[in-house]
Amino acid sequence: MLGSLEPWLLISLFLALAFVLAFEFINGFHDTANAVATVIYTRAMPPTTAVIASGIFNFFGVLLGGVGVAYAIVHLLPVDLLIDVNSGRGLAMVFSLLTAAIAWNLGTWFFGIPASSSHTLIGAILGVGMANALITQTELSQGVNWQKAIDIAISLVVSPLAGFAVAALFLITLRWWKPRSSMHRTPEARLKQSGKKKPPFWNRMVLVISAMAVSFVHGSNDGQKGIGLIMLVLIGLVPAHFALNVNSTKYEIDRTRDAATYLNEFYQRNAGALSDYLALGRPRNNSDLPAKFRCDPEQTEITIAALLRSLEGVTRYDQLAPQARLDVRRYVLCLDDTARKVSKLAYLPPEEARDLARLRKDLNATTEYAPFWVVLGVALALGTGTMVGWKRVVTTVGEKIGNHGMTYAQGMSAQVTAAMAIGAANVFSLPVSTTHVLSSGVAGTMVANRSGLQKKTIGNILIAWVLTLPVSILLSAGLYWLAYVVFIR
Repeated sequence: MLGSLEPWLLISLFLALAFVLAFEFINGFHDTANAVATVIYTRAMPPTTAVIASGIFNFFGVLLGGVGVAYAIVHLLPVDLLIDVNSGRGLAMVFSLLTAAIAWNLGTWFFGIPASSSHTLIGAILGVGMANALITQTELSQGVNWQKAIDIAISLVVSPLAGFAVAALFLITLRWWKPRSSMHRTPEARLKQSGKKKPPFWNRMVLVISAMAVSFVHGSNDGQKGIGLIMLVLIGLVPAHFALNVNSTKYEIDRTRDAATYLNEFYQRNAGALSDYLALGRPRNNSDLPAKFRCDPEQTEITIAALLRSLEGVTRYDQLAPQARLDVRRYVLCLDDTARKVSKLAYLPPEEARDLARLRKDLNATTEYAPFWVVLGVALALGTGTMVGWKRVVTTVGEKIGNHGMTYAQGMSAQVTAAMAIGAANVFSLPVSTTHVLSSGVAGTMVANRSGLQKKTIGNILIAWVLTLPVSILLSAGLYWLAYVVFIR
């Protein structure tokens, strides 16, 4: 399949894939150190055992995590850019956002600052989208899928605040339940008083299990971001080969076809509220579909008709010519984008809103996918990256957030909270920051324990939190503009 590509494009493709896997490898030792920080610091597990076990759980988290978060990342870019990308713009987009994300991640890791890879990646994608809008003289409001960006921003802001509060309440509950328990000692205090280096048995079990749970959900959430990046690379550079899942079964193709039919019926059923927005019922002919395809809600009816014509009698996507597969993807993305806007625009009874959500899921049955080799590659990169470079961030989380060392109870509270928060985000396909959830959880326990916080460390974390988005946006936007001027224009 790839043998038909021109040599320069094939080399660019492999280089772009290497960049993505490098990002995931860096993410492994940059973010996953947070998953093992408490279990190493409290001596619940030896460091080597902890990082190897964490790497294994990260690996399986990626394999079993699905692709919901992956496409939440992909759909930060506007649908017009996703359907109209060519090889040159695809290369510029991919290398710009990856270079920006890798540079910021390495910089914050070098200084031992628990910064967020999620914020970095999302900022880089936003920067590329906004730069593309300015270059193509598109309204900035159309340069990024702002509704998706807002949803993700809310999850990124709320999750660490929730982590802070829930971890603090968790610790307060443990202190109320067993105020004299040795779980409220630091490892140094336990060693001095009883000569024991390891936590009490059940504390140790909770610390180990929760650390592996954080590793698993981290692999699921952050691994999907890598999967989304690789799908951006594949669709951007070789769209004819990866526009659709060519391994889709007849049933899955039928789901897409039926969803388009029922979507049309849905709009007709709600024509009273939607006829003006969707220009329903206007006389149409095939020439109404513009030669340069562009998503437009007023083209919804003829886009549905074009999709149904393209899929008529199709049982396997390899029956379609490469251009036809690309057209099908364009139709599906545009119909999904319009359906998303309709769900926000018009008043719909709850049952109708649920129907629309189901139709969107069926419509995307053959476009939101990832080949197994992509998932496996990301799993290996993230899993192996976990096993190196963890010491800097472990020291920061264990010793430099609070004025006193972390107790066993604090470690349990922070880790259990992080596992629950990230797991819940996975259920709702929302990317969150493992770094911020866990470090804010540790900070919450320090406040609840009246240990106080180290102003310098907290200041560094907050500065990184505040600067990550704007720096990654500006850096990726600048790189994209430079690549466009030098190589594309």
